Amino acid sequence: MHHSIADRRGSRLAPIVAGLAAVALLYGLAGPASPARADGPGSGAPWTASVGDSYISGEAGRWAGNTNGSSSAIDALGSRAYDDNAAGNGEQIAGCHRSKAAEVYIGSPVNGVNLACSGAKTSTFSAEGRFKPGLDFYNSGGNEGQALMLQHFAASHNVKLVAVSIGGNNFNFAGIVQTCIEDFLLTPEWWQANCSKERSVTNNFTSSNVATQKTAIKNAILNVAQAMTNAGYASSQYSIIVQDYPSPIPSASGFRYSQSGYTRQSTGGCGFWNTDANYANSTMLPTIDSTVLGAAAATGLANVRTMELISAFNGHRLCEKGVGLLEEEGLSSWTNPGAVDRSEWINQVRTVTAIFPPYEIQEDLHPNYWAQLALRNCLGQAYNEGTPRGGTCTISATGLNSAGEPNMSLH
Repeated sequence: MHHSIADRRGSRLAPIVAGLAAVALLYGLAGPASPARADGPGSGAPWTASVGDSYISGEAGRWAGNTNGSSSAIDALGSRAYDDNAAGNGEQIAGCHRSKAAEVYIGSPVNGVNLACSGAKTSTFSAEGRFKPGLDFYNSGGNEGQALMLQHFAASHNVKLVAVSIGGNNFNFAGIVQTCIEDFLLTPEWWQANCSKERSVTNNFTSSNVATQKTAIKNAILNVAQAMTNAGYASSQYSIIVQDYPSPIPSASGFRYSQSGYTRQSTGGCGFWNTDANYANSTMLPTIDSTVLGAAAATGLANVRTMELISAFNGHRLCEKGVGLLEEEGLSSWTNPGAVDRSEWINQVRTVTAIFPPYEIQEDLHPNYWAQLALRNCLGQAYNEGTPRGGTCTISATGLNSAGEPNMSLH
């Protein structure tokens, strides 16, 4: 970067970086396998299982919309939103953020189990003292990879569908977001630094890295299939649904806040320059999504389907025209009639304010409560009464269905 831009960043960078550092785990397993019982491959009550990263674990599922007022106005699930241990008073794995709003819980007569973990990549790793299980068979010190956890669970439960979201963290999505927000906050409009022109961002999307990550994602999906084979399943007894990633912010013309000044971040929590927002929607996200879908096809597995999400939240994205913060829309609570139709479905980027509870930085720029119920609606349609199918997930109508989910179409 140009030396003078670095100078302009210097003195103001530290406190913002402190606030953004935890965003590096934006994409943010379960405990011991259930006791053996009569159920298993092909018998007993049907189950759906989810594996992967924060876009399927339920990250940000606590919050229904955004507000700069009291957090209680959008707190749909409360302080226990991510507590998934047997007692319901803590996480099985710290930071996995498997929320009660997660899409896997499609409802009766199908049970759901959430094995995903916010921050996960295709392979298991640890960061900042937290275990992040990948879609592999890692097994050490009581910690297991998600494929191994799925194998153990599926051996004693009739798993009909495995939903997979993986790959975003392989492309360093969280680090990219951090760079983009810093560039917006720390350089002026007339001499802006653009993350879309920085090598730390663009190097993620070189043809060589895309090929590398496609192979990693393909192998992760194959690990899911191997886990089911190891658990005693024939490929005809279950399906894998691989989902890609939704657009979280609009392109430049779709923002309701100007890029001039700081309101785009200070009010909206969406501090991206127009150039970078356009890059995200025209280059970055399509590259990630095409890599994920290409990896699914490259597995050659006949029981793999895909669920395309890139436009799933269009009209309800962060800072998009047509929706708003609760206070901008004259709403006092997420429970107000029609709130779902007037609210954003993507969580604000809160930077330093997120250091303080109840918000957490790893929730930034993730599908919120409404979005997760929308994805649940689509996954239910993908389950298709036990004959899973793929498709493209989009909003079909305003309001909520009888299950309290946004009305969506899988077509």
